[in-house]
Amino acid sequence: MKFVPRAEWGARASRYALAHIASTRGVKVHYEGSYVPATLAAPDAHSQCAGRVRAIQAQHLADDEEDYSDIAYSAMVCPHGYVYEGRGAHRRTGANGSTGLNSAHYAVCAMVGNSGLTEPTPAQLHGIRDAIEWLRKAGAAGDEIRGHRDGYATACPGPALYAWVKDGAPRPGGTADPGPAPGPKFEPYPGAGWFKAAPRSPIVTAMGRRLVAEGCGRYRSGPGPQWTDADRQSYAAWQRKRGHTGTDADGWPGPSTWAALRVPKV
Repeated sequence: MKFVPRAEWGARASRYALAHIASTRGVKVHYEGSYVPATLAAPDAHSQCAGRVRAIQAQHLADDEEDYSDIAYSAMVCPHGYVYEGRGAHRRTGANGSTGLNSAHYAVCAMVGNSGLTEPTPAQLHGIRDAIEWLRKAGAAGDEIRGHRDGYATACPGPALYAWVKDGAPRPGGTADPGPAPGPKFEPYPGAGWFKAAPRSPIVTAMGRRLVAEGCGRYRSGPGPQWTDADRQSYAAWQRKRGHTGTDADGWPGPSTWAALRVPKV
């Protein structure tokens, strides 16, 4: 992998502390969504790429409406296949559209636009796969490879990149990503009302064990099958770990934090 750390491309310091995430379900692929000059893909144009990443970071830091902490992406990939470290591994992205979506997937952005350079180069596709595999190894990213538009109303990552993602994100001349490896099935979200009815179920025990494994257990004994205030306190700690605050961290499980917890099927 042709990896460019933040210090090497001249990254500015983050405005705020970046939220930590232990793992994600996978990675979402993005594009710039604006004009990218076709000449950027020329073999002798690579010297311009670090400056482009700096400009995107500066644009994001100047966006008072979004109030970004840093460049929104986990990584950016230039047409020459170099992977520029953005927020990086174990840092919640700011690019996917909401706190829940940002917690569920990392974000890798290709230097491809909606005009000018609209088709990723073969080197760039290799670079995107390099970035995904780096985030799997260094950031505990799961097996999913999705487009930004999967789960959020946007044209990103554009028709060419999205077709590649839907085809399994194959390396040029290689095979498609095999997708999630066989493994344990996870409990589907039972719904907020199920928890508020104070259920007694092995699902509650399995949930509690996952919360303890994530360092969020607030149990004096247990966990056990009966939903109690200790379960709610533990789940609130998990919500805060995922970056939620206020009423979004009230201890009642929601669909996005439940999916991220990955409670094994019982």
